[in-house]
Amino acid sequence: MYAFLGIPYAAAPVSESRWRPPRPHARWHTPLDARQFGNACAQSPTLLGGGVPSAAEDCLFLNVFALPAQGNDDSKSRPVMVFIHGGGLTEGASNAYDPTKFVQEGVVVVTINYRLGILGFLTHPALTAESPDGASGNYGLMDQQFALRWVQNNIAHFGGDPNNVTIFGESAGGLSVHSNLVSPTAAGLFQKAISESGSYSLTQPTLAAAESLGTAFATLAGCGSQTAACLRALPVATVLAVQDVVLAHVNLVPTVDGKVLTLSLGAAFASGQFNRVPVIEGTNHDEYRAFVATTELTAGTPLTATGYIPAIETTLGVSPTVATFLGTDVYPLAAYPPSSTAPSIALGALGTDAIFACNARLVSGLLVPYVPTYQYEFNDPNAPLPIGVSVSFPGGAYHASELQYLFDPAHLGFPGLSTEQAELSDAMVRYWTRFARNGDPNSEEGPYWPPYGPSDEFQSLEPPTPMTKATFALDHKCAFWGSF
Repeated sequence: MYAFLGIPYAAAPVSESRWRPPRPHARWHTPLDARQFGNACAQSPTLLGGGVPSAAEDCLFLNVFALPAQGNDDSKSRPVMVFIHGGGLTEGASNAYDPTKFVQEGVVVVTINYRLGILGFLTHPALTAESPDGASGNYGLMDQQFALRWVQNNIAHFGGDPNNVTIFGESAGGLSVHSNLVSPTAAGLFQKAISESGSYSLTQPTLAAAESLGTAFATLAGCGSQTAACLRALPVATVLAVQDVVLAHVNLVPTVDGKVLTLSLGAAFASGQFNRVPVIEGTNHDEYRAFVATTELTAGTPLTATGYIPAIETTLGVSPTVATFLGTDVYPLAAYPPSSTAPSIALGALGTDAIFACNARLVSGLLVPYVPTYQYEFNDPNAPLPIGVSVSFPGGAYHASELQYLFDPAHLGFPGLSTEQAELSDAMVRYWTRFARNGDPNSEEGPYWPPYGPSDEFQSLEPPTPMTKATFALDHKCAFWGSF
C-alpha cells in the first residue's frame, strides 16, 4: 500500500484567514515529503486520550492510501472513500485511522483534518457582518468540502475515480456526513454516503441563536468589544481554554447559516431537499454506555441508584418530574439486573434510544422515499474496550466501538479482535467497500442486507456473521420516543 501523508489541501487558516472560508494552498515546485502526518487541528487533551493535544491552526492536511497500479487492472478508476473523523467537532485527527483493510478491497481512501471547536465553528455577528454571504460558522464543514474539491481535482493521479466518491464518518464525522448531504455547497462532490452514529443532532441552531453563543465566547475571552480584529488576535491557548468553559454543557453542532446549511438536517431530509445519493445509516446497540463510562471514570465512582434520576435530568435536560417518570415507568432499574450495574446499564439504554437509535431509524425512514437506504446496527456485546480502560459494567456495543472493526485496531489503541470478531470485521469492510463501488453493500461473499423500507428490516452486525432483523423499533422503544 502507498501512503501519502500530510498533503496540504488548503492554505493555513491563520492570522487574517482565521474564521474565514478555506483558500487554495500555494503551488509547490519541488517534491513534497509525504512520509509524515500533518498537524492535528488545535484541540485540548481529553480524559480517555481521544483528543490529540495541539495548538496548531496550520492543520488542513489530508492523507491518501492506495494500492500500486497493477498491469491492466482498474487502478485508474478505483472507488474513493473519504473518511471524516469524529470527536464532537472538538477533537480528533485523521492520523489515528489506518485504512489498510479498505485499501486491500481495491478502494482509494482519503482521511482528512478539518478545523475543530471554536476555531472551526464560531458563529459571531462581527464575522457575519464581514462575510459577503452574511454568514459565519461552519468553517469546519467548509474545510471538508474544500478537501472534497481537492479529491475531485487530484484523486485520479492516485488511481481513484473522482466520479465515484463515498463520504463516511463516525459520530461528529457522521453528523458531518449528514451536513454535507444537506449542504447546497456540497452538491456533486460525492456520490454515496455512510453515517455511523451521526444522527444525534437533527435540529441545528439558527444563525441568531449561534451568534449569541459566539458573543458569550468573545466576552469570556476578553473581547468585550466584539470585533473580528480582537477575536483574530486571541492566542490559540486562550481560544481553547475559553472553549472548554463555553462548551462544557453544550454540544457543538453546525449552524443553519443560510449558505452552507439552509435547513436543519431533519427538515431537509423530510422535505427531500438534500443531495440525493445512496446512504448507509447506522448506530451501535449500546451507544450511550460510552458516555456513562466517561462520567464514571471522571467521577471515580460508578453511577448509583440514588444518582440515576438526576443523571437522566442531566442527560436529556428534562425536569425532575419527567426524569422520575422515565426512570420509574419506562426504564426502571429492576429491568436491568444485577443491581450493582443496573443504573449504568439503564442510563446507557435510555441515552442510546433517545439520542442515537431512534433518530437513526427516523433518518432512514425520511431518506427512503428519495434514495436507496440501508440501515445497520453494530451489535457485538463484547466489543473490546481501549487498552487501559476499565469500568464497572459491560461496555457492550458502545459508541465508536465499531471503528476497530473497520480500521486497524492497534493504531486506534485497541487490543485486537477475536477470531469471530475478525470475521465480522471482514464482513463489515466488504459491505462498506461494495457500497462504495456501486451503491449496494451486497456481494456473493456476505449475508444479504436488504434495503430499508416498510418492513423495518436492518442489518445486525454481530459476530461472526451479520443477520437481518426487524426488532430495532421494539428493542429501542422507538414508538415511545416518537411520541415523547
